Amino acid sequence: MEAIDNVNLPQARPVLSRLRDYALVGSRAFGQRAIIYTAAIALAGYYYELRVALFFFFAIALCEIYDIVVLRYILRNTRSKTLKIRKSLFHIYMTTALSATTIALFCISIAIQQGVGNSHFLPLFLLISASIFAAMNNHQFLYVLGFRLAIYIGAILYIPIRDVVVARPSLDSEIWLNLFTALFVLGFVFELARTFIKGYSALMKNRLALQTENKNALAASEAKTRFLSTVSHELRTPLTSIRGALDLINAGSAGEVPDKMSRLLDIATRNSNRLGDLVGDLLLLQSADVGKFSLDLGNVDLAEVVSTAAHSFQPYASRFGVAVEINVAADQPIVRGDKKRLDQVIVNLLSNAAKFSEAGGTIRVGLKREDENLVISVADQGIGIPEGSESVIFEEFGQIDSSDQRKFQGTGLGLSISKRIVDAHGGSIAYKSKLGVGTTFCVVLKAADAAKAVKPESYSTAA
Repeated sequence: MEAIDNVNLPQARPVLSRLRDYALVGSRAFGQRAIIYTAAIALAGYYYELRVALFFFFAIALCEIYDIVVLRYILRNTRSKTLKIRKSLFHIYMTTALSATTIALFCISIAIQQGVGNSHFLPLFLLISASIFAAMNNHQFLYVLGFRLAIYIGAILYIPIRDVVVARPSLDSEIWLNLFTALFVLGFVFELARTFIKGYSALMKNRLALQTENKNALAASEAKTRFLSTVSHELRTPLTSIRGALDLINAGSAGEVPDKMSRLLDIATRNSNRLGDLVGDLLLLQSADVGKFSLDLGNVDLAEVVSTAAHSFQPYASRFGVAVEINVAADQPIVRGDKKRLDQVIVNLLSNAAKFSEAGGTIRVGLKREDENLVISVADQGIGIPEGSESVIFEEFGQIDSSDQRKFQGTGLGLSISKRIVDAHGGSIAYKSKLGVGTTFCVVLKAADAAKAVKPESYSTAA
């Protein structure tokens, strides 16, 4: 018997899992057992001694009540984490001993009433059925199953052996055949029990492996979240100082900037801004991972957001030699959303399109209405995305593993953040692409006039 009582010990977890499985299966099979025992006792009472049948009816009923009380105790306390394992196993052995012995004695009493030389079909059938039922439902604990089967097997062997001892028949008598048949059936019961035990053991190993993998994944996720949070906050303070100093120098607060230094300051300013954006993205991901990704919801004119973001992006696109075309054709383009976050999505898509476009190309930004939805599209004439990259495109730090694309700058956070924002709005983001032709990203959001429920002005969600 297990000597573990502390449910917090790692070695107790597999036993707790087996106890819960045992209790669940036993509780579900209670109705089946009740029907089978009642029918068997009714037959015995009708064809044999009624008083004997009634005695065993009450005896089996008491055993079943005891059993169901133990099973419910296990289920109740495994949920509350207060289960005493040693106590539970003790009661399981007790219920096993009492119920198996009572059933075995009931079947033996029927065989005795039938007399010597009878085939004893009813009692042997009941005992073999009980053995098979035990193999199917009590395989969580090998010793419990072995204990129950030992009692049933003892009764199965006792009935034909008793006939042989009392009658002392010749070897060609059917009394011996009954004994040989019982031995043959017992071999089947053993094989069935072995199969169920083997299958359940494999299931438990797989379950423990999955639990270990899940625990490791949670630990890795927690470590990543702590790392992102620490790095982001440690970078933000000195970066704010650097950007402030550069802004003051560029504004002439420290005197006129020499021409030779202006180019270097411009490079430093651009890179500090890029680093600031990266820190902001990391903080956004970190807040999303811990379930604190917030949206400030309101009625947003999506046409205004798309047009403003595209016009503001024109100077950046020109650095890549790329033009931006805007086509806003939506009627009543109002959505329930966070204006700042939606602008961030559009800017991320535009930036991605510009980086992967060839010089002289065009980025086409569109907004249209399709039934109850508003669809934002950002199409480029760039290098395209290889097939089968869907799982990588929207991952954090996801980069397409291709030498042709490694020359493009980027952290791989833009699309991941965009997807989180769109998902938090209850929308969807997807793309269509063809290598050497270009890529079109589409963001689908439900129009405000099609919304089925009014949402609060702000809320928090894990994106």
